[in-house]
Amino acid sequence: MTPDDIIIVLSRPSEPGNTGAVCRAMKNMGLSHLRIAAATRSGIELPGMGIPNAPPGNEAEALSLERLLARAIHAADIWDNAEHFDSLEEALADCSIAIGTSRRRGRHRKANTLSARELAAFLKQKTGKAAIVFGNERTGLDREEMELCNMASHIPVSPDFPSINLSHAVQIYAYELYQALAENASFTGPAPVPGQWVPMNAAETEALVKSISASLETLGFYKYPGREEQERFLRDLIARAGLSLKEGRYLGNIIAKANHLIR
Repeated sequence: MTPDDIIIVLSRPSEPGNTGAVCRAMKNMGLSHLRIAAATRSGIELPGMGIPNAPPGNEAEALSLERLLARAIHAADIWDNAEHFDSLEEALADCSIAIGTSRRRGRHRKANTLSARELAAFLKQKTGKAAIVFGNERTGLDREEMELCNMASHIPVSPDFPSINLSHAVQIYAYELYQALAENASFTGPAPVPGQWVPMNAAETEALVKSISASLETLGFYKYPGREEQERFLRDLIARAGLSLKEGRYLGNIIAKANHLIR
């Protein structure tokens, strides 16, 4: 994986200054792909940089843009080229793996987590697009957002004050990624050829998971609650394994054939 494969995703950002600082942190470390997801959930009219509930086209919006660019300094091009999505799910659809950043643990928040440095080492061995997802400045990633991710990552901090500013968190991850991937920074790689291993993206993984669970459902496998939890397990497992589309289809066909023979 190279720095060009890394996508920084901000979900529901609400502070324009932070978003501008994120742009600068990314450019410092050779990252260029920024995505803004579901900004309107915080009442922001202009994705990623407005003031909550401010009507578009007024002085508040102009001030927001000014604050963002003031913090971005010479990294305004990162903002200019940023992609905007109505939902986090849409922002992650073409990614092979998505990593949610959070210090919280729990049943619906991934049982295992990698530090920023461990994550960088892990991604160095992978291929395909990887999204590193950061939540709202005040609340972080919520349960539904974390469930859209395949892995969790954290920054080791003092338990006396564990909260980290959004742009500071992005800077730490960007630094660790730069250290791990810098040797490959100039590598663009050839276009995929027939038979070359390319991991499934999120949309392809989701289709496979739904196909498998549908086959199991016809066998009466889901007589009791647990389908959503199993689908989440399969989704995360397939993403971490990095199955190619051909391998995913083969796995789906095995399950479907077994279902047909049993019936």
